[in-house]
Amino acid sequence: MRMTRRVTLIRIHPDDELSPHFKGAEFVCPHCGAGVIAYELVMMLERLRAKVGKPLRINSGYRCPEHNKAVGGRPDSYHLLGVAADVAKVDPRMVDYALEIGFPGIIEYDNFIHLDLRFIPYLQRRG
Repeated sequence: MRMTRRVTLIRIHPDDELSPHFKGAEFVCPHCGAGVIAYELVMMLERLRAKVGKPLRINSGYRCPEHNKAVGGRPDSYHLLGVAADVAKVDPRMVDYALEIGFPGIIEYDNFIHLDLRFIPYLQRRG
């Protein structure tokens, strides 16, 4: 069962500075250059970077449906929604740090960890 919770989705461009240490280029789809990302995800990644004490390398952020299929992603992947990132393991304690920070979705692979917010984004439109 998925829980619903509000997140702030932001449409991103490769040149955007999303936070002090992350740029849009790290999260846009490599196939089409499009992208949306949850602001809350970026802020949690900033907290993870501070805990690790060194730069994080984002392997995958937003994925368009074509790219997601091409890389073997799940049809219901959180990457399609802009609420997930795959991060290269730059420290053996990264999973422990991600748990401390409160990432709801953590999947550990050999060379990277998948981090997601594990809820359906709610996009509020104004005006």
